[in-house]
Amino acid sequence: MSHTDEMDASAAPLIEHLKELRNRILISIAAFAVCFLLGYLVWDKIFNILSIPMCKALADRGQECQFILVKLQEGFFVAIKIAVWGGFALAFPIVAFQMWRFVAPGLYRNEKAAFLPFLVASPVMFIIGASFAYFVILPFAFAFFLGFQDNFKDAMEAGAGLAAAPKGVVYTGSVEAFLALTMTFVMAFGLCFQLPVLLTLMGKAGIISSQGLKATRKYAIVAIMAVAAVVTPPDVFSQLILFAAVYPLYEISIFMIGRFERDREAQARADGTWVEDEE
Repeated sequence: MSHTDEMDASAAPLIEHLKELRNRILISIAAFAVCFLLGYLVWDKIFNILSIPMCKALADRGQECQFILVKLQEGFFVAIKIAVWGGFALAFPIVAFQMWRFVAPGLYRNEKAAFLPFLVASPVMFIIGASFAYFVILPFAFAFFLGFQDNFKDAMEAGAGLAAAPKGVVYTGSVEAFLALTMTFVMAFGLCFQLPVLLTLMGKAGIISSQGLKATRKYAIVAIMAVAAVVTPPDVFSQLILFAAVYPLYEISIFMIGRFERDREAQARADGTWVEDEE
């Protein structure tokens, strides 16, 4: 076979792979487009669900749950943002499946068995983290932020010096600002709950070890507290809630990686390929 024939033979599989990738990407884009349209059709219902924690926090203070549109185009952009987020959430399983179908033929059987559980665990952990933010964190956060209304009222009463003091500042929230704050919490907690998936996958690949994670435990505690201070309201209670939720995931990662290491050692000893580490 000539050099030119060899190049043509090697180029053929590459072209086939590129065609396969193109088809998978087109299917993913089409799935997202359909899910985006579905999200746009029900964006108002999704917004109503997202507003429940705020409305409950307002009701607890005896206030009416009411939002305003500050800009003329604000309602439209809110609908688009909700449709994008909802469309991505609905399309993610399809997109992940298409990417899996693309990479799976190049993996060995044991590699498929190792990688597939993490592909499933990632969206599951994201949903758990987002649900934790929605049901636990957001009610505390909104109650904290709404509490500043009282501070404005006290300041205005002190400044007025009148028997009939003004009512002060009352929250009438911008729809877009409220949605941005809510989604920031949901996304932040969803991503934080990816920690055990990421660490366990790295441990499975041999990039990190359980002993290494144990040795850096104190640094992990500081890092988790720093993240908690950034993504939660500036009150210690909410930060402790996030820390109490995320840090056990770090310990679970150590346990899972240690289990993989023990299984790997047992298999290597059975095959006669285990080499003791020198002290």
